[in-house]
Amino acid sequence: MKQITRSNVVAALLSFNGGFVDTAGFLGLAGLFTAHVTGNFVTLGAALVHGSHGIVGKILALPEFVAVIALARLAGIALRAHSLPAMQILLGVKVACLLAFFLLAVQYGPFPDANTPMALLTGFAGVAAMAMQNAVQRVHMASLPPSTMMTGSTVQVTLDAVDLLTGTKPEERVPVKTRFSRLALAICFFASGCAVAAVMYVYVGFWCLALSVAVGFAAAIIRVEETRPA
Repeated sequence: MKQITRSNVVAALLSFNGGFVDTAGFLGLAGLFTAHVTGNFVTLGAALVHGSHGIVGKILALPEFVAVIALARLAGIALRAHSLPAMQILLGVKVACLLAFFLLAVQYGPFPDANTPMALLTGFAGVAAMAMQNAVQRVHMASLPPSTMMTGSTVQVTLDAVDLLTGTKPEERVPVKTRFSRLALAICFFASGCAVAAVMYVYVGFWCLALSVAVGFAAAIIRVEETRPA
Protein backbone atom coordinates (compact mmCIF):
# COMPACT_ATOMS: atom_id res chain seq x y z
CA MET A 1 0.00 0.00 0.00
CA LYS A 2 1.47 3.36 -0.96
CA GLN A 3 2.14 6.05 1.63
CA ILE A 4 -0.35 8.48 0.11
CA THR A 5 -3.04 5.80 0.26
CA ARG A 6 -2.38 5.17 3.94
CA SER A 7 -2.60 8.90 4.60
CA ASN A 8 -5.91 9.12 2.80
CA VAL A 9 -7.27 6.18 4.80
CA VAL A 10 -6.22 7.74 8.11
CA ALA A 11 -7.70 11.09 7.08
CA ALA A 12 -10.99 9.39 6.22
CA LEU A 13 -11.10 7.44 9.50
CA LEU A 14 -10.34 10.51 11.60
CA SER A 15 -12.96 12.58 9.79
CA PHE A 16 -15.56 9.82 10.16
CA ASN A 17 -14.88 9.63 13.89
CA GLY A 18 -14.98 13.41 14.21
CA GLY A 19 -18.54 13.46 12.92
CA PHE A 20 -19.54 10.24 14.65
CA VAL A 21 -18.38 11.13 18.17
CA ASP A 22 -19.68 14.69 17.91
CA THR A 23 -23.14 13.48 16.88
CA ALA A 24 -23.33 10.72 19.50
CA GLY A 25 -22.31 13.16 22.22
CA PHE A 26 -24.82 15.73 21.03
CA LEU A 27 -27.66 13.20 21.04
CA GLY A 28 -26.82 11.50 24.32
CA LEU A 29 -25.50 14.38 26.42
CA ALA A 30 -28.09 17.12 26.03
CA GLY A 31 -26.51 18.80 23.03
CA LEU A 32 -22.85 18.60 24.09
CA PHE A 33 -20.38 18.98 21.22
CA THR A 34 -17.33 16.85 22.01
CA ALA A 35 -15.33 17.75 18.90
CA HIS A 36 -16.58 21.13 17.65
CA VAL A 37 -16.47 22.53 21.19
CA THR A 38 -17.08 26.16 20.23
CA GLY A 39 -20.52 25.04 19.10
CA ASN A 40 -21.29 24.62 22.79
CA PHE A 41 -21.54 28.41 23.08
CA VAL A 42 -24.65 28.23 20.90
CA THR A 43 -26.22 25.30 22.74
CA LEU A 44 -25.30 26.91 26.06
CA GLY A 45 -27.25 29.99 25.08
CA ALA A 46 -30.21 27.83 24.11
CA ALA A 47 -29.96 25.89 27.39
CA LEU A 48 -29.96 29.11 29.40
CA VAL A 49 -33.04 30.39 27.56
CA HIS A 50 -35.03 27.15 27.60
CA GLY A 51 -33.80 25.90 30.97
CA SER A 52 -32.62 22.57 29.56
CA HIS A 53 -29.98 20.29 31.08
CA GLY A 54 -26.27 20.13 30.29
CA ILE A 55 -25.30 23.69 31.14
CA VAL A 56 -22.34 22.72 33.33
CA GLY A 57 -20.83 20.40 30.73
CA LYS A 58 -21.13 23.04 28.01
CA ILE A 59 -19.38 25.62 30.20
CA LEU A 60 -16.52 23.26 31.06
CA ALA A 61 -16.04 21.70 27.61
CA LEU A 62 -13.85 24.45 26.14
CA PRO A 63 -11.47 24.81 29.12
CA GLU A 64 -11.07 21.04 29.21
CA PHE A 65 -10.45 20.94 25.46
CA VAL A 66 -7.74 23.61 25.80
CA ALA A 67 -6.15 21.85 28.78
CA VAL A 68 -5.96 18.50 26.98
CA ILE A 69 -4.39 20.09 23.90
CA ALA A 70 -1.81 21.83 26.10
CA LEU A 71 -1.01 18.56 27.87
CA ALA A 72 -0.74 16.77 24.52
CA ARG A 73 1.71 19.40 23.34
CA LEU A 74 3.86 19.08 26.46
CA ALA A 75 3.68 15.28 26.35
CA GLY A 76 4.73 15.24 22.71
CA ILE A 77 7.76 17.42 23.45
CA ALA A 78 8.78 15.18 26.35
CA LEU A 79 8.30 11.98 24.36
CA ARG A 80 10.37 13.25 21.42
CA ALA A 81 13.09 14.37 23.83
CA HIS A 82 13.36 10.75 24.95
CA SER A 83 13.27 9.47 21.33
CA LEU A 84 9.85 7.87 21.83
CA PRO A 85 7.16 7.65 19.11
CA ALA A 86 5.06 10.60 20.24
CA MET A 87 2.44 10.35 17.51
CA GLN A 88 1.69 6.68 18.11
CA ILE A 89 1.62 7.04 21.89
CA LEU A 90 -0.71 10.04 21.82
CA LEU A 91 -3.01 8.29 19.36
CA GLY A 92 -3.09 5.39 21.80
CA VAL A 93 -4.15 7.79 24.54
CA LYS A 94 -6.92 9.06 22.28
CA VAL A 95 -8.20 5.52 21.76
CA ALA A 96 -8.12 4.97 25.53
CA CYS A 97 -10.23 8.10 25.99
CA LEU A 98 -12.69 6.85 23.36
CA LEU A 99 -12.89 3.53 25.19
CA ALA A 100 -13.56 5.33 28.47
CA PHE A 101 -16.25 7.41 26.75
CA PHE A 102 -17.90 4.26 25.45
CA LEU A 103 -17.73 2.31 28.71
CA LEU A 104 -18.96 5.19 30.88
CA ALA A 105 -21.79 5.99 28.49
CA VAL A 106 -22.98 2.38 28.33
CA GLN A 107 -22.60 1.79 32.06
CA TYR A 108 -24.24 4.96 33.35
CA GLY A 109 -26.29 6.31 30.43
CA PRO A 110 -28.70 7.33 29.21
CA PHE A 111 -28.54 10.61 31.11
CA PRO A 112 -31.88 12.32 31.81
CA ASP A 113 -29.85 15.02 33.57
CA ALA A 114 -26.56 15.83 31.81
CA ASN A 115 -25.36 17.84 34.82
CA THR A 116 -24.93 14.79 37.07
CA PRO A 117 -21.33 13.81 37.97
CA MET A 118 -21.30 10.64 35.86
CA ALA A 119 -22.80 12.43 32.86
CA LEU A 120 -20.14 15.13 33.16
CA LEU A 121 -17.37 12.55 33.50
CA THR A 122 -18.66 10.75 30.41
CA GLY A 123 -18.75 13.96 28.43
CA PHE A 124 -15.26 14.87 29.60
CA ALA A 125 -13.94 11.54 28.26
CA GLY A 126 -15.44 12.28 24.85
CA VAL A 127 -14.09 15.83 24.80
CA ALA A 128 -10.63 14.59 25.85
CA ALA A 129 -10.60 12.06 22.99
CA MET A 130 -11.48 14.67 20.39
CA ALA A 131 -9.07 17.23 21.85
CA MET A 132 -6.29 14.66 21.62
CA GLN A 133 -7.25 13.88 18.01
CA ASN A 134 -7.12 17.57 17.13
CA ALA A 135 -3.77 18.08 18.83
CA VAL A 136 -2.12 15.03 17.26
CA GLN A 137 -3.40 15.89 13.82
CA ARG A 138 -2.33 19.53 14.00
CA VAL A 139 1.14 18.78 15.37
CA HIS A 140 2.05 15.38 13.93
CA MET A 141 -0.19 15.01 10.84
CA ALA A 142 -0.14 18.55 9.54
CA SER A 143 -0.48 17.42 5.92
CA LEU A 144 -3.90 15.86 6.57
CA PRO A 145 -7.07 17.95 6.26
CA PRO A 146 -8.92 18.95 9.46
CA SER A 147 -11.07 16.11 10.78
CA THR A 148 -13.45 17.91 13.14
CA MET A 149 -13.84 21.51 11.93
CA MET A 150 -15.56 21.49 8.56
CA THR A 151 -16.49 25.18 8.15
CA GLY A 152 -13.05 26.22 6.93
CA SER A 153 -12.79 23.10 4.78
CA THR A 154 -16.16 23.83 3.16
CA VAL A 155 -15.06 27.39 2.38
CA GLN A 156 -11.81 26.17 0.79
CA VAL A 157 -13.54 23.40 -1.20
CA THR A 158 -16.00 25.92 -2.60
CA LEU A 159 -13.22 28.33 -3.57
CA ASP A 160 -11.21 25.53 -5.18
CA ALA A 161 -14.25 24.28 -7.09
CA VAL A 162 -14.88 27.75 -8.50
CA ASP A 163 -11.21 28.11 -9.46
CA LEU A 164 -11.16 24.71 -11.18
CA LEU A 165 -14.35 25.48 -13.09
CA THR A 166 -13.35 28.98 -14.17
CA GLY A 167 -9.76 28.09 -14.96
CA THR A 168 -6.54 28.35 -12.99
CA LYS A 169 -2.95 28.81 -14.03
CA PRO A 170 -1.49 25.51 -15.35
CA GLU A 171 1.11 25.40 -12.59
CA GLU A 172 -1.59 25.88 -9.91
CA ARG A 173 -4.18 23.44 -11.22
CA VAL A 174 -2.61 20.23 -9.86
CA PRO A 175 -2.14 21.43 -6.24
CA VAL A 176 -5.61 23.03 -6.23
CA LYS A 177 -7.18 19.82 -7.53
CA THR A 178 -5.28 17.75 -4.96
CA ARG A 179 -6.38 20.00 -2.10
CA PHE A 180 -9.97 19.97 -3.35
CA SER A 181 -10.03 16.17 -3.44
CA ARG A 182 -8.57 15.73 0.04
CA LEU A 183 -10.86 18.28 1.67
CA ALA A 184 -13.93 16.95 -0.13
CA LEU A 185 -13.05 13.45 1.09
CA ALA A 186 -12.78 14.68 4.68
CA ILE A 187 -16.13 16.50 4.48
CA CYS A 188 -17.88 13.46 3.01
CA PHE A 189 -16.55 11.11 5.70
CA PHE A 190 -17.37 13.59 8.46
CA ALA A 191 -20.95 13.82 7.16
CA SER A 192 -21.10 10.03 6.89
CA GLY A 193 -19.97 9.73 10.51
CA CYS A 194 -22.73 12.10 11.60
CA ALA A 195 -25.36 10.13 9.68
CA VAL A 196 -24.19 6.71 10.88
CA ALA A 197 -24.04 7.86 14.50
CA ALA A 198 -27.55 9.31 14.32
CA VAL A 199 -29.04 6.10 12.91
CA MET A 200 -27.13 3.82 15.27
CA TYR A 201 -28.01 5.92 18.31
CA VAL A 202 -31.70 5.56 17.52
CA TYR A 203 -31.43 1.77 17.54
CA VAL A 204 -28.69 0.93 20.05
CA GLY A 205 -28.12 4.11 22.06
CA PHE A 206 -24.63 4.62 23.48
CA TRP A 207 -23.56 1.15 22.31
CA CYS A 208 -22.92 2.86 18.98
CA LEU A 209 -19.72 4.28 20.49
CA ALA A 210 -18.12 0.85 20.16
CA LEU A 211 -17.73 1.68 16.47
CA SER A 212 -15.86 4.89 17.29
CA VAL A 213 -13.38 2.90 19.40
CA ALA A 214 -12.81 0.45 16.53
CA VAL A 215 -12.35 3.24 14.00
CA GLY A 216 -10.01 5.12 16.32
CA PHE A 217 -7.95 1.98 16.87
CA ALA A 218 -7.72 1.38 13.12
CA ALA A 219 -6.50 4.93 12.53
CA ALA A 220 -3.94 4.57 15.31
CA ILE A 221 -2.31 1.38 14.00
CA ILE A 222 -1.97 2.49 10.36
CA ARG A 223 1.57 3.75 9.93
CA VAL A 224 1.85 7.11 8.22
CA GLU A 225 4.79 9.45 7.89
CA GLU A 226 4.77 12.17 10.51
CA THR A 227 4.42 15.67 9.06
CA ARG A 228 5.00 18.77 11.17
CA PRO A 229 3.52 22.25 10.60
CA ALA A 230 5.59 24.47 8.31
